[in-house]
Amino acid sequence: MGYDLPDVLTVTADGPVRTVTINRPDGLNAVNQPLHWALANVWRQLSADREARVVIITGAGRAFSAGGDLDWITSFLDDPAARYESIREGAQIIEEMLRFPLPVIAAVNGAAVGLGASIAILSDIVLISERAYLADPHISVGLVAGDGGAAFWPLLTPIMRSREYLFTGDRIPAATAVELGLASRTTPPEDLLPEATTLAHRLAAQPPEALAGTKRIVNMFLAQALGGPVQAGFAAEERTMQSPEHRERLLALRSPGNGRGPDQSRSPDRSPSAPEPGHPSTAGPAL
Repeated sequence: MGYDLPDVLTVTADGPVRTVTINRPDGLNAVNQPLHWALANVWRQLSADREARVVIITGAGRAFSAGGDLDWITSFLDDPAARYESIREGAQIIEEMLRFPLPVIAAVNGAAVGLGASIAILSDIVLISERAYLADPHISVGLVAGDGGAAFWPLLTPIMRSREYLFTGDRIPAATAVELGLASRTTPPEDLLPEATTLAHRLAAQPPEALAGTKRIVNMFLAQALGGPVQAGFAAEERTMQSPEHRERLLALRSPGNGRGPDQSRSPDRSPSAPEPGHPSTAGPAL
């Protein structure tokens, strides 16, 4: 079937497997308005694809999704309508992924930050490259981590561990993500997509009704547990989007020569992260 999506999110077919690719490689797949809309609306289109049985989601280039696009996020400072729409779509992404009937395998090929980390963790199975990492540095720019980290991580990880990573925004290396329960297993970078594809075809050969029913029951626990925290998280995040501290920190991030990487997180040794070559100024930590 045809998919009605912007070029920043592509869907390709391999028999019963659909690969969804976050496709802004020059911007490290930072989430802008068209990509945010696409991530909210792709799931119903996939559900309507009668030939699809399993979905892989990954990123083009070096990142899975290295945070939000700073130009887009900055527009929220003085545009309440855009701010509200981003919150509404953020809730839609979570709801659509939780109710999506097919198995979703995240192939995390690089940095998965903010909403990128949430999309990975909301997937049913998370394969992560040994070179990749997760991070949720909302707090470093004055925002509540309301669109995933604060709501999801305590369901999957020891609360004591998740607090530290959420409060500091530190990167979670691939092996640590598996240890904490935020990823299923690591793979060598060159094996990531082949292993995801092999697993996807294996799942596609399973009896579809039994597989969909099992996923639905498992996700009931998540949906019931997340109802309150997700609603509270989005409300709190929207309030902090209007705070003077968020404005100050966001504008400071956008200033030339700040010398920081797109996620503003720190490495596991707590030393400041060095920016990777080619990091665009538009890649930021939020959403």
